[in-house]
Amino acid sequence: MAFVRLVKDLMREKETGKRWVPIVPDEARTFGMESLFPTAGIYSPLGQTYDPVDRDQLLYYKEAANGQILNEGITEAGSMADFTAAATSYATHGEPMIPFYIFYSMFGWQRTADQMWALADQLGRGFLIGATAGRTTMTGEGLQHADGHSPLIASTNPAALAYDPAFAYEVGAIVREGLRRMYGPRPRTSSTT
Repeated sequence: MAFVRLVKDLMREKETGKRWVPIVPDEARTFGMESLFPTAGIYSPLGQTYDPVDRDQLLYYKEAANGQILNEGITEAGSMADFTAAATSYATHGEPMIPFYIFYSMFGWQRTADQMWALADQLGRGFLIGATAGRTTMTGEGLQHADGHSPLIASTNPAALAYDPAFAYEVGAIVREGLRRMYGPRPRTSSTT
């Protein structure tokens, strides 16, 4: 919840708010992101073309042509493609975007590690968030959600800095430090600089 609150606040910033790109390869509600729906909206080039089943709720599933959230459905590879486009836009279009790719921790590095390595080779900038990490987070869903090893896998990529925060303030500190490293006056372009 602390992460979602942080993202919501960052997206409200006048100067940088439009540059934040939350990307979710599955149902955003699992990660508590429905509070972003009313203000940011979920991108759909045609806007809302149907009545969502939860339309009577305060935080209903809101699609919009100017939506800022990319909610791709169950396609980690497609979401990584979106993340790569946003993470390299500073080089390809001269427009730095700040993407957050929020995925089930167990299904990130295990399924799309090759794309993550390719992103590192392209000097992509952004945040990979392995949400619902931990051995006790979603054990009712089966062993595929009992993840305690993804931080170890992430740490094998020399361009990625892996963290396992326990408290809300740590999330804020990680994002602040990441912004400084990737978008500050001397952006870090590899793990050796």
